[in-house]
Amino acid sequence: MPYLGGEEVVRELRRALCNPHVQADRTRYRNAVLRVIRHMAQGVDVSGLFPEMVKASAVPDVVQKKLVSLYVRAQAPRQPQLALLAINTLRKDCAHPSPAVRGLALRSMCGLRMPGIQEYLQQPLLSGLRDKASYVRRVAVLGCAKMLKLQGDCEVDGALVNELYSLLRDPDPIVVVNCLRALEEILKKEGGVVINKPIAHHLLNRMADLDQWGQSEVLTFLLRYKPRTEEELFDILNLLDGCLKSSSPSVVMAATKLFLVLAREYPHVQADVLVRVKGPLLSACTSESRELCFTALCHVRQILRSLPGHFSSHYKKFFCLYSEPHYIKCQKMNVLCELVNDENVQQVLEELKSYCTDVSIELAQGAIFAIGNIARTYTEQCVGILTELLRLQQEHITSAVIQAFRDLVWLCPQCTDAVCRALPGCEDTIQDSEGKQALIWLLGTHGEKVPNAPYVLEDFVENVKSEVFPAVKMELLTALVRLFLSRPAECQDTLGRLLHFCIEEEMDMAVRDRGLFYYRLLQSGVEQVKRVLCGPKSDPSLRLLEDKTEQPVNAWASEFNTLAPVYGRERWALVTAHQPAEPSYTCSRIDSSNRDTESLISEENKEVLKVHPDAGSLTLIPDVYLTAEQFEKTWLSLNTDWCLSLPWCGAVHPDTIQTALHVVHIQTIAMSKAGVQPWKAYLSAQDDAGCLFLTELLLEAADSEMQVSVKQSEAKPEAMQAFISVLKTVMGTVAGLES
Repeated sequence: MPYLGGEEVVRELRRALCNPHVQADRTRYRNAVLRVIRHMAQGVDVSGLFPEMVKASAVPDVVQKKLVSLYVRAQAPRQPQLALLAINTLRKDCAHPSPAVRGLALRSMCGLRMPGIQEYLQQPLLSGLRDKASYVRRVAVLGCAKMLKLQGDCEVDGALVNELYSLLRDPDPIVVVNCLRALEEILKKEGGVVINKPIAHHLLNRMADLDQWGQSEVLTFLLRYKPRTEEELFDILNLLDGCLKSSSPSVVMAATKLFLVLAREYPHVQADVLVRVKGPLLSACTSESRELCFTALCHVRQILRSLPGHFSSHYKKFFCLYSEPHYIKCQKMNVLCELVNDENVQQVLEELKSYCTDVSIELAQGAIFAIGNIARTYTEQCVGILTELLRLQQEHITSAVIQAFRDLVWLCPQCTDAVCRALPGCEDTIQDSEGKQALIWLLGTHGEKVPNAPYVLEDFVENVKSEVFPAVKMELLTALVRLFLSRPAECQDTLGRLLHFCIEEEMDMAVRDRGLFYYRLLQSGVEQVKRVLCGPKSDPSLRLLEDKTEQPVNAWASEFNTLAPVYGRERWALVTAHQPAEPSYTCSRIDSSNRDTESLISEENKEVLKVHPDAGSLTLIPDVYLTAEQFEKTWLSLNTDWCLSLPWCGAVHPDTIQTALHVVHIQTIAMSKAGVQPWKAYLSAQDDAGCLFLTELLLEAADSEMQVSVKQSEAKPEAMQAFISVLKTVMGTVAGLES
């Protein structure tokens, strides 16, 4: 029979299901049911066969029962009245001698998404929780969570919760793990399942009986238990020592996180654990599973924040393979940049150099940028390699090299002469916007060291009418005005033609306004122009903002073995901003009804640091981390104490802002991506007296004022004034850099 939808198909199926001869033959009856499932999967409306299919479940054949169960669960929302016909049959099957049938019946009943099903579920589920067969108990435990979810906001049955807690001592290990997951779902509003000392010790003793997935789950739940004594802590760590040697990456990662969190007051134990987990992580980085490999690489980068040379002796493990996808190769190049030292720098640079000629443009440019990052430490060797790449005269390679040179001369002025000698001839190859902007900036800023700089810029001016990128035109204006100050005779005519075009003919308003600005600035005199444009040509001190100082392990231990290292802390905060937050293992909860907010860190961790010399007596505490849930509760409970507007020009670069704020110990809770309008950011800080400062930054559109709202947990006007002064200084500095 052709697989076509329609009434004729349904009638044919009904005749087959009702035929006594078919029902008498076990194989033919099962095949008829299977045909119904096939047509349902193809989109045919077979809901009219509900009575016949329910009748087909009243057979001893378990396979046929499973097929009917699949049909009933799929069609019950469409036929809620007829679905009641299946309940009696399913309740009878719940008392069947076979455990497989009993479990299947419970699964089917819990899968009926229809109103009023809860009253029919309670008794079978309670009986299933006390069933002798472990399979039935497994299904019943998960069914309790489904039933409570169907009830919605109804009050949780305390007797059912107690029953599930008692099943944590069930002899079947899968039942134990299912109980933990069910209790976590049922008690979500109350904070999840409670892990006390008896439960924790019982779970630890049952670890050997669990499979790898059960061990991962139990290790995650054990994070909620805090040992009362040092002796108990090390007893737990000794019991879990074998998990660090597990063949399962998930178990190793979960055990590592538990060790790091429990041993937060013992840095030597944390360091020892990270040494022991090096082998499993390296194995995961070379795994055939791309997902596992990428995740392991992200966690390697997280560990390198605290132990920069941890994987240096194994740097060859992070060399890229030809068959690997682009995103894994990029992660490996990022890791290689962090592993470079005096012993392996030559080998790493040779490896990265081979990637620069890859057929993938993105990979080639990524390798060039990686060499540019290494050049901040090993300048001479990297500049030589980048100069060699310019001889290839390939557009994407030349563009990436020039961009790397631009960033390098700003941070490492000692390489300026070598970079300027490599610039002649590059203008004929570059075609993209970013490359042109980088070359023009170099020629305008260091043009006195490039003999043909005025003539290269003149060629750009000759073709300015055909230039499609406004950013290139604005960069050209700035560069030519700067070069005019050092080489006026060669640039005067070219600058006049460019200003005339930008003011009289240019259609882009941003370019036209920039041209008018420079024209009026030149009218005010050369000295005024020098005062505005002739700032420093390099600033090595900015490396303090870019260099990542070693972080304590406790700063990221709670994020280990989560998606935060994969997404990045900022992106992950945005993803989870409107979702229930995971339980926090490092910070205490905030009572949103109490204005006297408790200190969020322990007394022994209060390392106080002066953050600004002009900020009065304000001192902000470093490494204070609020979760998104804590921030939201506290923010909603407080009134806005201070509002102000800060001038802002140009686009927002979130990475620069976050790095600058981190320097003065202001934490970023959530931040929009670059280019998003309106752009928002939420910040938090805490002083040595325990007073919280919560801040919202809002930029409706580029080149407008940034609205700043600040809330304070305690009414301290002097502290607020000092905090505002710090914030204005940081944002003003960043705005000056980005403009």
